[in-house]
Amino acid sequence: MQRLQGKRVVVVGGSSGMGQATAKLLAEQGASVTIASRSKEKLRAAAEAIGHSVVTCELDMTDETQVQAFFEMTGSIDHLVITASDAVMGKFLEVPLIQARRFFDSKFWGQYMTARAAAPKIPAGGSITFFAGAASRRATPGLSCGSAINAAMEALSNTLAVELAPIRVNTISPGLILTPVWDSLMDPQTKQAVLNESAEKLPLRRIGTSEEIAHAVLFLLENTYMTGSVLFVDGGYLQT
Repeated sequence: MQRLQGKRVVVVGGSSGMGQATAKLLAEQGASVTIASRSKEKLRAAAEAIGHSVVTCELDMTDETQVQAFFEMTGSIDHLVITASDAVMGKFLEVPLIQARRFFDSKFWGQYMTARAAAPKIPAGGSITFFAGAASRRATPGLSCGSAINAAMEALSNTLAVELAPIRVNTISPGLILTPVWDSLMDPQTKQAVLNESAEKLPLRRIGTSEEIAHAVLFLLENTYMTGSVLFVDGGYLQT
């Protein structure tokens, strides 16, 4: 049985990684899926990889005008999932302020503006799913900027769950997940070393997959009694 038959879902950031895996799973469950991101090439490749009929749209979610126009075009939707963001790693005293601000513009303000534009298009019982990260709850050197943003996203989600009700608002907070974003943060050899070392510290002894995050998103979309929740999918990261 296709559990999302007839539902309209927008996945912002659906052209790669966790967003693409989410779009694929939701399409398999019968949803009419629109994926949006900044890259036309990535969108085209994602549509082919998903293997289902999906609508693609170029969108820079840090541009308020673009975001407003996008949701005027899409009309009513049942669910919004926002996975897109830039990423920055580095020590607090070393990360250039301009990069930190760009990270906030992307992951916090981008999600904020996207939800703000979409909410009037979502009926009662629909949902918004934000993305934060497990580093919000654990002090980790090199992740000060991301940790602050993740904590801010959790706080925003909790408040909107009350303010936007009966729209449901939840947050997925992943741990270490193997996605293409790692390629933008470090060279391949360093990446592999970091991931191997990190995996050994986790109770499950491995890095998570985008598909595992996608199943968590599906759970939040389907469970009509879930709102104001932060769902950690972190392989036990917070227990170490």
